[in-house]
Amino acid sequence: MMTFFPKTHIDFLKYRKVYFTISGLIFVLGIFLFATKGLNLGIDFTGGTMVQVKFEQKVDMAQIRAALTQTGQSSDLQSYGENTFAVREKGSEANVGEVQARIEKALDTLNVPYVVQQTNFVGPTVGQNMTERAAWAIILSLVLIIIYVAFRFNNILWGTSGVVALFHDLFVMAVAFAITKREIDLVVVAAFLTVAGFSINDTIVIFDRIRENMRLNPRASLGQLINQSINETLSRTVITSITVVGALFVLYFCGGEALNSFSFAMLVGCICGFYTTIALTTPLVYVWSKGGRHDQPAHEPIRRVVPAKKAAPQPVEKAPVPATDAPATHSAKKSVRKSRRNRR
Repeated sequence: MMTFFPKTHIDFLKYRKVYFTISGLIFVLGIFLFATKGLNLGIDFTGGTMVQVKFEQKVDMAQIRAALTQTGQSSDLQSYGENTFAVREKGSEANVGEVQARIEKALDTLNVPYVVQQTNFVGPTVGQNMTERAAWAIILSLVLIIIYVAFRFNNILWGTSGVVALFHDLFVMAVAFAITKREIDLVVVAAFLTVAGFSINDTIVIFDRIRENMRLNPRASLGQLINQSINETLSRTVITSITVVGALFVLYFCGGEALNSFSFAMLVGCICGFYTTIALTTPLVYVWSKGGRHDQPAHEPIRRVVPAKKAAPQPVEKAPVPATDAPATHSAKKSVRKSRRNRR
């Protein structure tokens, strides 16, 4: 197997307080940005006007996007078959006519004949319904991940720490969109869910190695097992992350405007997922399981209670009988017989 690092002995848990501090600062920054700037939600969530047109000649989507930028408004462009496109722009129902006129004026600069097939308004009710569905999709995916990890490793703490890390990744992605004021649509929501699946995969690889090392080294401390497992899988994690991030960079710079926000979300999420797998998931398992003490054993072996054996009875030594003087006894018997004869 290819290894990026020959062998490392990095104490990742040593800097766990630094990791937690960085995550806390990001959380505070995100709350501040959400309260002041908010998120730039797309027409899928806020509602707006959709104008569907069909050109009589072949037109490149890049030319249409360039023409729509002249309106000064943010527009979404989608292709619906041969030379048929839908232009969507955020706005209220009262200014549908104004939006349509602005879009037609921009398309007239292409000097290509076209026909407006339909003009519809996507109301806020539809947008709210999509928002609720997107939120439920993310929440249910996190809950199912908790159940899966807890079932596989027989520990609810491991599943919870993995989902906390996933929430951290999604939160950082939302903060990046708030900073850049990029529009969040259903394609970006798909990127959020994709990052959740990618990030938990790295986490499960490390968890599986920790479980294996627990069986091989039952007397080692939890901190030693976590550091050993991260170091053993570090090459795999780095190689996988570099491969995915490299492909996403190509997609970001060469994929066109339609995939720009998707690839941007994937880039931020995958880089953050690489960080949280090492710096957040396993430190949380360590702190929640053993309270942050290195000297605690990671996997206590089963100890059989053996009943104490009864002590064998000690032999009682008999008191020695004092030896009598043999000559003295013989003379005493002789004197008794003599006295008996005298009586007769």
